Amino acid sequence: MSTATRLAARALIRLSGEDVAGFLQGLVTNDTGVLAEGHPIWAGLLTAQGKAQWDFLLWPDGADVLVDCEATQADALAKRLSMYRLRRPITIARDDTLAVHWRPDPVDAGDMASFADPRLPGLGCRWLAPPVGVDTADLAWRAWRLGHGVPEGVDELGTDKTLWLETNAIELHGVSFTKGCYVGQENTARMNWRQKVNRRLVVCELEADPQEAARIWYPDLGLAVAPVRVEQLRGGEPVKLGAVEARPIVPEWLAHAITEEQPA
Repeated sequence: MSTATRLAARALIRLSGEDVAGFLQGLVTNDTGVLAEGHPIWAGLLTAQGKAQWDFLLWPDGADVLVDCEATQADALAKRLSMYRLRRPITIARDDTLAVHWRPDPVDAGDMASFADPRLPGLGCRWLAPPVGVDTADLAWRAWRLGHGVPEGVDELGTDKTLWLETNAIELHGVSFTKGCYVGQENTARMNWRQKVNRRLVVCELEADPQEAARIWYPDLGLAVAPVRVEQLRGGEPVKLGAVEARPIVPEWLAHAITEEQPA
C-alpha cells in the first residue's frame, strides 16, 4: 500500500470560544463530555426526526474542538452549526493549517501522535498534522473502510434518508443514551428502547448498478451501500437490490447485533 496518509476528502472545522464542547453536547449524538486529548469520538448531527444529516469525528484541541468531516460538506456543516450558535461567543471556521491523516495499521504503543479510529479498531489509526505532500490515501481509505463494512458520509448515509441507528451507530460507538437531549434524540432513544431497528445500512458486493435500491454504487470496487431489512441479513444469503443480486457484508460486530433484534 502507498505510504501516502493524507485524506484530502476530509476537512477540519475549528470551534473555539466559550464552552464549545458544551455547545456541541446539545446538538450531536455522542457525549462530548468524554472527549479527551488525542481520543476522537464519532457522532452525527440529525434532523428532528432522528435521520442522519452529517456524520463526523470530533477531536479536542485544548479548549477548542475540531470537527473532522467531509471536505465537500464542511461549509454547509459550519453554516448549520453557526445557526445553532445564536449569541454564544463561539467562532466556527475551517482550519486549513491541519489535515486528517490515516493508515491501516493499528496504533503502535510507542506512537503518541496517532490514535485508533473510535468506530472500529480494524479501521486503523488517524491523526491530525499539516497537509504536506501531494499524494493522498483517499481511495485506499475508502476500500479499507468498506471492506470492514463501515459506511460514512452523505453519499452513503444519505441526507435525511437514514435513521441514525440504521447506520449501525450503536455498534460503531456513535451514540450516547445517557447524555441527555440533542437534535433527533427522542426518536433515536425510542428506537433503542423498543429494539426496533428494522433496517441496517450495509456494504454489499455486486456486479451491476442497483440504481435507486442503493445509496451509492462503486463500480471500481464492485461494492454498494444500501439499506437492507434485518431479517434478510440473518441467513447469509444474497439479497435483491432492485433487479440486481447482491451479497451483503455482515462483519462479526454487526452479525452479533442483528441476531438480537426483533424486526416488525
